Amino acid sequence: MPRLSVGDTAPDFTLVDQNGKSVSLSDFRGQRVVVYFYPAAMTPGCTTEACDFRDSLSALKSAGLVVLGVSPDSPEKLKKFEEKEGLTYELLSDPDKAMMDEWGAFGEKKNYGKVVQGVIRSTVVVDAEGKVELAQYNVKATGHVARLRKALGIDAAA
Repeated sequence: MPRLSVGDTAPDFTLVDQNGKSVSLSDFRGQRVVVYFYPAAMTPGCTTEACDFRDSLSALKSAGLVVLGVSPDSPEKLKKFEEKEGLTYELLSDPDKAMMDEWGAFGEKKNYGKVVQGVIRSTVVVDAEGKVELAQYNVKATGHVARLRKALGIDAAA
């Protein structure tokens, strides 16, 4: 599936969060949204990235951003992840990976030198009108949120 680019209309979706509630991108019209994709809850890299988003949430919210994490995990596993790590934003379940595929966050990637099908660690920022403001694919978990904040001009002290 092709990746999203700046200026594209972000495809709407409806997924279930860690509390069993349906969440749609259109619910956030009028707000900027960070949608980040990660392979699996409670794995080292994904935990690092999720906690970095948690620790940066006040600065991101101050800049008018909402954060949504998306993985193929079940809502039950996402609830455990939220509780274990004290996560304070919505985690969405995309078990059939249809939304990830549509957003370019599922497909071929290299894993330990082998080409495999899987979740491509990615982040897409959607503006208040539903257009892609920033799209980053194949990001590294460690330091990603700091790089994202820099790209968005969000001060660490915010």
